Amino acid sequence: MEADSLDGPDEPRGLRQRLSGQAEGAIGRLADDLLSNDVINSALQRAFGAREKVAQAQESAMEALNLPSATNLDKLARRLRSISQRLEEIEDGVERVDRRVDDLGREVAALRHEVGAVDAAPASPARAAAPEG
Repeated sequence: MEADSLDGPDEPRGLRQRLSGQAEGAIGRLADDLLSNDVINSALQRAFGAREKVAQAQESAMEALNLPSATNLDKLARRLRSISQRLEEIEDGVERVDRRVDDLGREVAALRHEVGAVDAAPASPARAAAPEG
């Protein structure tokens, strides 16, 4: 199906696009007119100013009640993520050290085994024939 098939069979091709374009233009002109209107513009500025004052009053009230604000909670969440990441890095480092200590332990055990084998070996014939003294 073509995109234009949603238009009725009697409607000329592109009528919907023209109407849509005209509606967008009218809405744009209306928005421009509203924003250029001093009364509307002043009301918007007062509303935004009031919103900011309400946000400040809410934060002050929450501080007075010793409750965290959304900003405080966001900061805390970021800090916890940072600490969690650092803890994971430390855990990875501890695991690497643990593996290295295990490797060193096996190497030390192998060396002890070799040293024990040398000490337990029978004396060579030259050493046994040499007179003491």
